[in-house]
Amino acid sequence: MSATVSVDTPAPAPSRFSYWIPVALVLGLVLGVAIGFLVPHGESLPADDSAEAGFARDMTTHHTQAVEMGLIAYAQASDPEVRTMGVDIALNQQGQIGMMQAWLREWDLQPTGNQPAMAWMPDGAGAVINGLMPGMATPEEMKKLRETTGIEGDRLFLQMMIKHHLGGVHMAQEVAEVSKDKEVVEAAQLTINSQQREMTDMKTLQEKLGAAS
Repeated sequence: MSATVSVDTPAPAPSRFSYWIPVALVLGLVLGVAIGFLVPHGESLPADDSAEAGFARDMTTHHTQAVEMGLIAYAQASDPEVRTMGVDIALNQQGQIGMMQAWLREWDLQPTGNQPAMAWMPDGAGAVINGLMPGMATPEEMKKLRETTGIEGDRLFLQMMIKHHLGGVHMAQEVAEVSKDKEVVEAAQLTINSQQREMTDMKTLQEKLGAAS
């Protein structure tokens, strides 16, 4: 049975830690860039229309929305565990963005390409709905997330982020299957593992908050 939760619990006031979030995001980006440059990818570099380049570009876009969602949760969630989950996701995915952008620079490729979203993935065009990659929220959904506070905002964040993670895991699984680049495959597997763990944690939080999964 789910625990009873007050619907009008105010969000906690931002702590001093809040002021370090922008710094931590920048540091995460820099660290990701450094990791991306330090790890060798082999002699043959991915081409502009490769699965590796498409994944790096599309997952950067996908992660960017997750970072925004995580920061929204950190700023206004009423439950401390939801706030922690939000900032953890934001920091982790910001670091991964830095790593993927470093790959593109190492491969002498632009951050954006001429290929449509998900073109690198077999049958990827069918995964794009209204211009959005798997799991991504619409502008209307993002607006609702910003405007919904209290316990309902916490529940909405968890629902949206689980869906977002499911899409990200699907993308990572696809590139892990088709890529010959060891570093890309290893990074994709790390993404799969971390996001599956986070989904388990978020489903536990949903039970705590009395939310439907």
